[in-house]
Amino acid sequence: MHLLKNLLFAVLVFYLPAGIAQSIPTVAAASDLKFALEEIAANYKTDKGRDLKMVFGSSGVLWQQIKNGAPFAMFLSADETYIDDLQKNGITLDGGSLYAIGRIVLVGKKNSPIKLSPDKDGLMKAIQVAKKIAIANPDHAPYGRAAKEFLMSMGVWELIEPKLVFGENISQATIFALTGSADFAISALSLVTAPVIKAQATYVLIPDQLHKPLKQKMVLIKNHAASARDFYQYLQEPKSKQIMTRYGFLVPP
Repeated sequence: MHLLKNLLFAVLVFYLPAGIAQSIPTVAAASDLKFALEEIAANYKTDKGRDLKMVFGSSGVLWQQIKNGAPFAMFLSADETYIDDLQKNGITLDGGSLYAIGRIVLVGKKNSPIKLSPDKDGLMKAIQVAKKIAIANPDHAPYGRAAKEFLMSMGVWELIEPKLVFGENISQATIFALTGSADFAISALSLVTAPVIKAQATYVLIPDQLHKPLKQKMVLIKNHAASARDFYQYLQEPKSKQIMTRYGFLVPP
């Protein structure tokens, strides 16, 4: 239950008292960042003495909210194309910067009878045994698109499609696998390496050549950029990059 509550925060808005809302930037972030970004934000508060509000969700949903005027000061997307689109529409301060490249994994409950393997024979066996398999919705979640690309590259998409259940984002897809709503899922390495999940899960890394790179960009939103500029710079410091690396992200120099 603790795990479920913890992960469910990845689809919720964190609200602070109305009296200080105007002075605290709201950061919108892809849900694969939940554990890494919360750790970095905690360090930021310790080092700088400043608070943040954070919203976690699928990049596609957050992108649409920003286009509709959501008052986010900063956006960390799991897909660089959403940042590029916002720039073309004059919504961002600039083109942003690449902060990480994500990885995907097969994940199931620890001690599950289903053996997970990224090779085709092993994957076929797991699919045949499983009743439900979870991925993030590929229509708006970059990690869901990467999952679909992997399954198509393995030639098993048509076989697996009738068994798929879609999470609103990668956190929800992971919850499905760890609470029994699905037999296994395709998740983010950055989630399954978090201690709260790692203790209850088994996972295997999917080779990155089997899907397009998950190039993740961040950017400041033009009308609210000033309030988050300091955190934007903080994320590019070595201390923050070390945390991202520990959660399995490939971090550019």
